[in-house]
Amino acid sequence: MSVTHVHVHLFHGADPRFYRKGEDIGCLYGYHHAESDEFALSYSRDARERLPMRLLRRGLKAVLGFDFIHTLRNRDEIMRSDVVWTHTEHEYLGVALLLLLSRRHNRQPLLLAQSVWLLDNWPRYGVLRRWAYRKLIARADVLTTLASENAALCRRYLGRDAVHVYYGLNTRDFPVREPVAWQPHTPVRIAAIGNDRDRDWESLIGAYGNDARYTVRLATRRRIPSSLHASNVEIAPAAGLKKQRELYDWADVIVVPLRPNAHASGITVMLEAAALGKPMIVTDAGALKDYFTDAQAAYVPPLDPEALREALERLVAAPGDALGQAGAAARQVIARALTTEQFAQQHVRITRELMGRRAAPRGRSVDAARRRAGGSSVQPAPSAQATQPQSRHQAGRGQ
Repeated sequence: MSVTHVHVHLFHGADPRFYRKGEDIGCLYGYHHAESDEFALSYSRDARERLPMRLLRRGLKAVLGFDFIHTLRNRDEIMRSDVVWTHTEHEYLGVALLLLLSRRHNRQPLLLAQSVWLLDNWPRYGVLRRWAYRKLIARADVLTTLASENAALCRRYLGRDAVHVYYGLNTRDFPVREPVAWQPHTPVRIAAIGNDRDRDWESLIGAYGNDARYTVRLATRRRIPSSLHASNVEIAPAAGLKKQRELYDWADVIVVPLRPNAHASGITVMLEAAALGKPMIVTDAGALKDYFTDAQAAYVPPLDPEALREALERLVAAPGDALGQAGAAARQVIARALTTEQFAQQHVRITRELMGRRAAPRGRSVDAARRRAGGSSVQPAPSAQATQPQSRHQAGRGQ
């Protein structure tokens, strides 16, 4: 059997040699689950930097929108590979530029380019940046996204189809357990977690702040304006897995308040809450219904504090319904195989298809790759039974 060499190019700071060192956790996002006799994986490495170099790299990243210095440092491994996998545009735009600058190289790797924030921001980009990004994106052999809305934007702005891959949970950190009982405390304990820029903390505080019926713990590294501070809201980051688990265990309900977006913001928290059997109140934004239905999460309209409060009141008034919702979400994770293993295996299927048609013109239709990856951008993920991982490793962590 021939071996396909895959280079997983992640952001500076995600080097598997240092990520949760000593825990044998593998690669961030679980790409290591693709390792097998058929697929040999290498990973981007972080270089040690002095402060001036770090500032230069970050400054150039801010200007370009991607970390090209980090890409150049990993050039040799990228060019030796058959395929490069990336997790966001911050990585694949740099790889695309490197490949375009290395066109004289006899045999270039294929590029799987996954977009997260790029297409949300597209209308705000100037003409020159859009032109440059289109040139770089054209070098990608397959575009992937984590949400059907993002895939639709690929067609709208770029005129290309994108494969919808389904993000997954690290079930080693968060083993799935279906709840057997649910009774809220008095006051009701609400946890809201996230560092994404699209979290809507204003609506969260507007719904539950300064109300003695609720106790809120807001865990984020982002700065919360003093105008949003409230007497019943504790604001502090939950750094590390132990503190995250403690926060989930403390909470009666997990609230995921979001601004409108197209990239499945909040999906990591939803997967973790579902695995731990916690009822969820979630803003209906970012195509999160690709993952969980109305029966598995209480969805509310964006930017609506009153709807957030009313959704919680309904759960508290009907504990049996809240328990049923939480149980359905836990079963969904298992039935749909929303795991890091399955996330990696979707990349394996796309790569097999690409390698099988490598002689085809770059950047053409990905219909066949989409079928192998689990359907079109609006179809459900493959069932767990139909897509058992083939990797040698069985552990990892999600986004």
